[in-house]
Amino acid sequence: MSRAIVLQSKGLHVEFGGVKAADGVDLDLHEGELASIIGPNGSGKTTFLNLCTGYVRPSKGEVIFAGKDLTRMPPRDITRLGVVRTFQLPQLFTEDTVIQNVLIALAARTGFWNLRSLDCPELRNEALEILSIFGQKEEAERYVYSLPEGVRKLVDIAVSMALSPTLLLMDEPTSGVSSSEKFEIMDILIPILRERKITALLVEHDMDLVTRYMDRVIVWNAGQVMADGAPDVVMRDERVLRDVVGVV
Repeated sequence: MSRAIVLQSKGLHVEFGGVKAADGVDLDLHEGELASIIGPNGSGKTTFLNLCTGYVRPSKGEVIFAGKDLTRMPPRDITRLGVVRTFQLPQLFTEDTVIQNVLIALAARTGFWNLRSLDCPELRNEALEILSIFGQKEEAERYVYSLPEGVRKLVDIAVSMALSPTLLLMDEPTSGVSSSEKFEIMDILIPILRERKITALLVEHDMDLVTRYMDRVIVWNAGQVMADGAPDVVMRDERVLRDVVGVV
């Protein structure tokens, strides 16, 4: 039985200074799918995430999520629909504690912006539960600025979970951490995504992570999809090996 389409882009076009970052992109993401976008720098990978989350508007085309047209919606409204975005650099309040960051995300989800009123036993317990899932409950009262980069990455992802995503778009979730930490982060993240049936699309440069964890690989080049399929198939494509991986 085929899975429902969660996200659909139709004929997306956008360019910056004559460079085509999206050149007629048609792409479907299916319910529960874990997919990764790979491609050369400047090929349009991050731009696609921005198009899907309202940070960039296309000159032509549309983005549909769960039957709703996101193309002209602001990022905040898109997030409230269940499309959550993480960035290459963690978007955290570094002068606040870990749990305060999660509570702020809960505030964004519920529409209340009084942090003091959110720091009640019920919501505090929810925040601690989210941190516990990511193995970070013991860090709840630490200030973000004191965290090592790998822990900061996990806290950033935990904050995104507080927004109750249906679709999670992640821009290089393991960048800036050591090779061993990359696998530790993914070993925590992937089971959570699968258990919660969250559809995820990751921009990633690490081919080991892509082939080990993803259901699907989408190869971007010059604003277009060059290849799309299962990792073991895509990573044998001569064009991908030559133009993206650089081994042919």
